[in-house]
Parts: sequence; C-alpha cells; structure tokens
Amino acid sequence: MSVADDTTDQDASGVVAFAYEMGVLKRLRRAGWWHAGVRDPESVAEHSLRVAQLAALIATEEGGDPARAAYLGMWHDSQETRIGDIPHSARPYVEVASNERITEDQVAGLPDAAAKSIRDAVAEYESLNTIEARCAKDADRLECLMQAVEYRESGYTRVDGWIESSRAKLQTDFGKRLAEAALTVSPLAWRNR
Repeated sequence: MSVADDTTDQDASGVVAFAYEMGVLKRLRRAGWWHAGVRDPESVAEHSLRVAQLAALIATEEGGDPARAAYLGMWHDSQETRIGDIPHSARPYVEVASNERITEDQVAGLPDAAAKSIRDAVAEYESLNTIEARCAKDADRLECLMQAVEYRESGYTRVDGWIESSRAKLQTDFGKRLAEAALTVSPLAWRNR
C-alpha cells in the first residue's frame, strides 16, 4: 500500500466516523418540546432538514445564494451530537462551549478541505454577517414556529410561546411573510393542491 492509499484510507475513515456521529442527530430529540407535553418530539435531524430547505427558499427570495444558505442550515445544530439539545430554560444554568469550538473538535478527523468547509459554515452562521446566514437563522426560527403550529394542530396547547418568540426574532422580509402565512395556512393545505 502506498502512502497516498494510506492517506485516502485515513480520510475515508475520518469522514465515515464523522457521518456516524452525525447519525446521532436522527435519534436525538428536540428537548424543548417536552415542556409543552409533546411525548415524541421531532429529532434534530428532522428539524435540520426543514431548516435547510427553508433557508434555500428564503435566500432565493432575499437575493442570496440558496445553496449556501441551505448548507449553513444543514450544519447549524450539528454540535448537538456532543452536547445534546439544551432547552432555552436550561441555558442560564449551564456553561457550554461555543458551536465553533465544538465543531473544531468534531471535524478534527476530516480531510482538511472538508473540515474547513464545515468550520467556515458554522462560523458564518453564528456571525450572521451574510445574507445567507441571516436566511438560515430565519429558517431555524421559522421551522420552530411551523413545528409549533403542527403540534398545536395535533392537540398540544402549550406551544404559543414558541410561536411568538420565533416570530418576533425574524429578520428577513420573506421570513416574516412566511411566518404570517404559516399562522393561517393549514399544515394539511398541501394535500389539496
């Protein structure tokens, strides 16, 4: 086996180990919903998928790069494999490393280009200095609002706080328009199209 083959195997092993870690997000439940009585809340992976989708759509309407916004949305909660989903009510009582610091550890075994791509995406999302980051952040808030509406439609009554706090923090014009629509359109409206 040549040195290049050994490096490729290390790179592949690093990516596979990272992918297994990201698989934890499929089993990790969003903890805040338990406060509203939701017995089986969505997973972090389910949340992140719709965040990425919404980020692309918001960015398209806001003049940003939809692929970049989706990429930022995809990685925005990836750190939760290491720290779990800490509800907002717990944050004043726990000290947690920054998402950038956690990501640095997570990507340590990846090939350089892949590690840099993820580190840069997380740093951009956290900084909110680009239109794509703001669209991804709005997508995160909008996804929470929509999930609350869906839970409310399923009979959970203590979700209004999530709706109002998410709605109040939206920054983009299209994100705000989507929130208003989400409050009036039935979660099953798509079935009639």
